[in-house]
Amino acid sequence: MAKACHSDFQDAALGLLKTGATRLSVCTTQPTTYTEGITTNMLAIKTITDTDFTGPASGDTNGRKIAVNSASGLTVSSTATASHVALCDTVNSKLLYVTTCTAQGLTSGNTVNVPAWDIEIADPT
Repeated sequence: MAKACHSDFQDAALGLLKTGATRLSVCTTQPTTYTEGITTNMLAIKTITDTDFTGPASGDTNGRKIAVNSASGLTVSSTATASHVALCDTVNSKLLYVTTCTAQGLTSGNTVNVPAWDIEIADPT
């Protein structure tokens, strides 16, 4: 039997990120909790709103995606190597989404840029 889901289902999940994420943080290691995402593992942080996202739209292969727009000039608060980016909801104290990034050594007091990236939910198979 085939599997399927309506685009509205995928868009609802992506919409939660778009309307719920209020901070984008660059982290030293994978945060597994809200506190780790915004303080413990955080090297740089930016307040974000729904305007920092584009979409939802059709996925690259199938399904649906949302683009997280680039963020530039985030002030680095500690010297360490960045390896993850997290999206957090500070209103409800939730770690919403975590992804890896290219490992990069950051120095306290400098700035870091985060390129645009996609979050994609594939159609079920």
